[in-house]
Amino acid sequence: MQQGPLRTSRRTLLTVTATAVAAAAAGTGPAFTAHAQEAPEVTRTPQGSSDRNHKDRALRRIIARMSLEEKVGQLFVSRVYGESATDPAQADIDLNLAQLGVRSAAELIEKYHVGGIIYFVWAHNVREPHQIADLSNGLQDAALGQDTPIPLLISTDQEHGIVCRVGKPATLMPGAMALGANGSRSDARRAARIAGRELAAVGIRQNYAPVADVNVNPGNIVIGVRSFGADPEAVAGLVTAQVDGYQGAGIVSTAKHFPGHGDTENDSHFELPWIHHTREQLEELDLPPFKAAIRAGIDSIMTAHIVVPALDPNEDPATLSHPILTGVLREQLGYDGVVVTDALDMKGVRTKYGDDRVPVLALKAGVDQLLNPPKLDVAWNAVLNAVKSGELTEERLDESILRILRLKDKLGLFDDPHTTHRAVDRTVGVRAHRKAAEKIADETTTLLVNKDRVLPLAPRRTPNVLVAGVDPASPSGTTGPPTTVFTAALTGLGFTATALSTGTAPSAAKIDEAVAAAAGKDAVVVLTSNVSATSSQRTLVSRLAATGVPVVAIAVNRPYDVARLPDAKAVLAAYSWTDTELEAAARVIAGTSPKGRLPVPVQDPDDPATTLYAIGYGLSY
Repeated sequence: MQQGPLRTSRRTLLTVTATAVAAAAAGTGPAFTAHAQEAPEVTRTPQGSSDRNHKDRALRRIIARMSLEEKVGQLFVSRVYGESATDPAQADIDLNLAQLGVRSAAELIEKYHVGGIIYFVWAHNVREPHQIADLSNGLQDAALGQDTPIPLLISTDQEHGIVCRVGKPATLMPGAMALGANGSRSDARRAARIAGRELAAVGIRQNYAPVADVNVNPGNIVIGVRSFGADPEAVAGLVTAQVDGYQGAGIVSTAKHFPGHGDTENDSHFELPWIHHTREQLEELDLPPFKAAIRAGIDSIMTAHIVVPALDPNEDPATLSHPILTGVLREQLGYDGVVVTDALDMKGVRTKYGDDRVPVLALKAGVDQLLNPPKLDVAWNAVLNAVKSGELTEERLDESILRILRLKDKLGLFDDPHTTHRAVDRTVGVRAHRKAAEKIADETTTLLVNKDRVLPLAPRRTPNVLVAGVDPASPSGTTGPPTTVFTAALTGLGFTATALSTGTAPSAAKIDEAVAAAAGKDAVVVLTSNVSATSSQRTLVSRLAATGVPVVAIAVNRPYDVARLPDAKAVLAAYSWTDTELEAAARVIAGTSPKGRLPVPVQDPDDPATTLYAIGYGLSY
């Protein structure tokens, strides 16, 4: 197993290389050899076209010294199991061997020369901040120990809300639709700036956020509350704010999922969705947030595994579509930044072509980074063989590698890609960040129904509260369960609260248990999630309401639940079941005036042409 160089050696390499690359760029010194051990150094943030050309010459000299295998690897961003780059637990070694053919992350980097690593909760990469920082440093050590030492771009999906990989004690911000309900671009920017600083502190320098999809379909199960809303202009403004926030914090921001995943009812993780918008509808609804992100200088854009016949009559997924990625994104919209695929292990991109064709077709379509293929060896060798056979040219690979290296240069990774425990302690989950998250969250909770002014509740007047409902799994593994968190929040506000988890599909016996538990209570709070026409969550709310105890429903996922819960005395939208948003909703129930406004319309489910609650609707006290 290869060990990375010691910290003292690493800094020596970086210092030596700084002089070497500067000389190479100026043409006054020797270029790198293919087996140089120094990490290539380039100055941060080019200023103007002259500086850009100067930097590009230096980066091209690095690319020219890379082997074909190294070039292929630089295009891939892979998962890897374990908390350590060199010494993972045995269970993680077994998973790595089974899926990747290596024992550790260091071996993965040595074998495939990957340009990036993506962190996941289920891959055991993100247990706590110091461990994440140590893993990031270990990965960078392994990258700098290669024949052509190029730092990694370490990434994750830290959208916040219902998609969040790095959990407590990191600061957890409201998710996108909650920020849409808040409506403040300043708050959206601040949330991203704080989140970006905390990611950078643990060594994660590319975030697959913000979501730029305009959620115009209430049945959209894969995007939903991950979107800022249904108004393209409002979404564009919040996307722009978050791009500024993330990139101002020193990380790469990624707008996703191009050309827009907001009007699908199928989940591209499991099947291939279609968007049937006309070209005019795409221009009006789907593309504005991406255009805004490009104007804001977005670093990277993620593709969608969706079919858009209006843009590609060949009906290829957008990820593999030259008309969409090159014709629309590159040529029509003028985007020359990094294009990254959505995860290539998703079924949506694997339904039409095999795993050996997908990465090659993605590169031919205009992609730069190939994210998390299901079988790295198959994908890596497919690209390698495509170059050797002439299907792909080495010059085509060089184009994408140059874009990727520009990003690494911009971030200062060639200077030093490492972080420290001191940076973690001074940044991650600090009190100022937590207070900011609380303040932003207090502007998000939306009150939709308040019959007989049942809200707010008061500890002296209505002290005894039952909290029932759903307990979805924590996105980061560090929060929840929601009914317990909400009960604790009410208790902290002076109520006597009791939790009873009834689930997303409560049985008749569980509903009976909840009805019995409601006896003698002053109010019942029911957390709901994606209530359908046949959902037994509706029965739960109706049976509880029939007891005569006031029922307050809180939609902890999509806000459309309100249309299915006519028996509730009050209905609020929290837009997520994470602690930050649940605690904000508890404060609203206890008397904080609700300030959120719907960022999507809620239609009558039996007559979709009828809008029950329009965009911008929301009650206050």
